[in-house]
Amino acid sequence: MKLRTTTPASITFTAKSLLVATAVLMAFAVPIQLSSTVSADKYDDQINAIQQDIAKYEAESARLSGEAQTLQSALAIISSEKAQIQSQLDLSQAKFDKLTADIIQTEKDIKDNQDALGSTIADLYVDDKISPLEMIASSRNVSDYLDKQEYRNSIRDELSSTITKVKTLKAELDTQKIAVEKVLDQQKAQRAVLVTKEAEQSNLLAQTQGQEAAYQQLASKKTADLAAVQAQQRAAIAALTNNGQNTAGAAGSFQYRSYSGNQGACGGGYPSSWCNAPLDAYVDSWALYTRECVSYAAWAAVNRFGKRVSSFSGMGHAYQWPNTASALMGANVDNTPSVGSVAITPISNFTPLGHAMVVEEVYGDGWVRVSQYNFAGTGEYSTMDLKASSAVYVHFQNR
Repeated sequence: MKLRTTTPASITFTAKSLLVATAVLMAFAVPIQLSSTVSADKYDDQINAIQQDIAKYEAESARLSGEAQTLQSALAIISSEKAQIQSQLDLSQAKFDKLTADIIQTEKDIKDNQDALGSTIADLYVDDKISPLEMIASSRNVSDYLDKQEYRNSIRDELSSTITKVKTLKAELDTQKIAVEKVLDQQKAQRAVLVTKEAEQSNLLAQTQGQEAAYQQLASKKTADLAAVQAQQRAAIAALTNNGQNTAGAAGSFQYRSYSGNQGACGGGYPSSWCNAPLDAYVDSWALYTRECVSYAAWAAVNRFGKRVSSFSGMGHAYQWPNTASALMGANVDNTPSVGSVAITPISNFTPLGHAMVVEEVYGDGWVRVSQYNFAGTGEYSTMDLKASSAVYVHFQNR
């Protein structure tokens, strides 16, 4: 963009303000060099190239972050499934262990009953050597004889029946044990698959997070390079505009006149706790960085003009105000300035994040008087006349 001033010399410049980036891949070194013949235009190409890289790597970082979140969710599902399988496996193992113990006990019962039956059969065998006449002779009466015979047969039958039942129980337990053992094997196999999947997902997640971290680390270097270029540009602008002493100029549709020049860090009533600190040192009551144009505009709208302005919740760049203030605060946005409204210029090379100014007076010649902070990136207070058509106007509701 070209900056046209009312000074005899024709001056050309464009400006970029600092962008906060989260992911960058390559470093961009820029030599610092200023002279009376330096044109600020040369910095635009450098800034544009860096900002394109920033945008590209921000997108890649965001993609990796999304992949990491997806992997994290999948890993959580796998861990939950593994926990469920482990719970079922613990139950099956407990059932298997009980069946094993029951089988051991039934085997012991069978042996004990077989031993008892053997002894009984041996006794019965001895008794069988006694003839019925001898048994009758040894009995007190016929009833006693019948009792002895019945008792002998009853003991034998009962032991045989017990052994049969115990053997049947053992067969059932063996069948159940085989079934439970099969379930155990299946569950162990499922758990092994989940453990493998979990390890694979964990490795992939670690790789993705590592790549994202690499982009973010490189972003810091790229952002520092951008700040260095922008600092050089501001220095070039200061040199070309005689340190801001030119009182009028234009950059595209942005036109101003009667520029007061920088009037120091504390002006317009802006709180001393903020204006005496470095630029961007704090976050103010509206989630905006201090000594920026937007921070002053929000403060002035509330404290000087009695408007209702709430937090911008991280969406407070000047170019975002028309949408954010309308959606979050019910502000009206139009092309008609009024005293106490906030003038917002669009994104341009001169104002890459837009610019916010407070309307102090509305003239009848298509111009308005504005107050502002951080014009041309100085972090200081100033006033000027603004061509009304240079901006849109945000009208906050009264408190």
